[in-house]
Amino acid sequence: MTRYQPLNCDLYDYLEIACMRGYQLDIELIDGQRLAAKAITIRTTSDKEEFMEIEQAGEQSEIRLDQLLAITPQAADAEFGRIVFNEPSCSIK
Repeated sequence: MTRYQPLNCDLYDYLEIACMRGYQLDIELIDGQRLAAKAITIRTTSDKEEFMEIEQAGEQSEIRLDQLLAITPQAADAEFGRIVFNEPSCSIK
């Protein structure tokens, strides 16, 4: 995998909210994959790489944060809508 590229701190806050609230997310990855999963927590390795731990169908896995294209909470009452992480210029939609 390529060298880790940290997220903009403002965007990181949305991931923390998703994990604190246990949101079910529609997750889009930069390689085109789409997942539906529950946000669990964010962890940082000793190499300073950051991962979001998720749960799908009772199984836990993780996604390296710089592989995220976008997340969209499935809950109608979520505190935010679709968040785009990796575009030529990151944007909040």
